[in-house]
Amino acid sequence: MSKKQKNLVNVVYSTNPNFQYQQEEQSEEDTLIASQQKLYVSIDKKQRAGKEVTLIEGFIGKEEDLKDLGKMLKNKCGVGGTVKDFEILIQGNFKDKIYDLLVKEGYTQTKKKGG
Repeated sequence: MSKKQKNLVNVVYSTNPNFQYQQEEQSEEDTLIASQQKLYVSIDKKQRAGKEVTLIEGFIGKEEDLKDLGKMLKNKCGVGGTVKDFEILIQGNFKDKIYDLLVKEGYTQTKKKGG
C-alpha cells in the first residue's frame, strides 16, 4: 500500500465522480525537554549475529532531534550506530558510558534496563 493511501479514513467504494477521500491528519509530536524524557538504556544481541549493541529507547519528539542525540552519542563513544524506529542503536557495549552522558546532558529520568 502506498504512503498516500495509508492515511485514508472511512475508505468506501463510490461511483460518484466527485467523491473525495478523507485524509487522516498526521501530527508530529513536539520534543519534550531533556529533563522530562524517560529514556531506557540496554544491551541487545538478538538478531545481530551475537554482536552487542547499546539500545536507547523511549524518546518522545521529532525524528530530527532523535538523530541529533544519536549523532552526539556516536561521536562521544567514537563508534558507529543508527537511528531506527525511534530507537538509537550504538555499536558495542557502552551502557554505562551512554547512561552517564545522557544524565550529564540533562536526561535525568534515564534508566538502565537489563543486567
